[in-house]
Amino acid sequence: MRSPAAILRDSSTIALVGASPRPGRPSHGVLRYLLEAGYRVIPVNPACDTVLGLECLPSLAAIHEPIDLVDVFRREEHAPGLAREAAAVGARAFWLQLGLRSPEARRVALESGMDYVEDLCTAVVHRNELSS
Repeated sequence: MRSPAAILRDSSTIALVGASPRPGRPSHGVLRYLLEAGYRVIPVNPACDTVLGLECLPSLAAIHEPIDLVDVFRREEHAPGLAREAAAVGARAFWLQLGLRSPEARRVALESGMDYVEDLCTAVVHRNELSS
């Protein structure tokens, strides 16, 4: 399994699940950071239309392009189902944000051949290990 930094280094398209249009939410700040770092970020949230001017899609299945990384900002009980969705669309990596852990999501991701990260923030890893 690749390191978190290697996953980010090798990713260009990130589906950010649980994206929020509210500036005070962690997902909003991380989405903004990843965009500024040069990633193509696709917000996923069935409850909103746009985030930071980007169309917000209702599910991973609604994304019609390859996904390198699924970055999850949803509660742990949603993680296994999201890991199954990520596997179904052929995502290369599945990442649970800071404070989130799921043994079942880990099992699903690894059995489907995805890299897996939990309890880490993509923006923090990028800032600390990849930004110059």
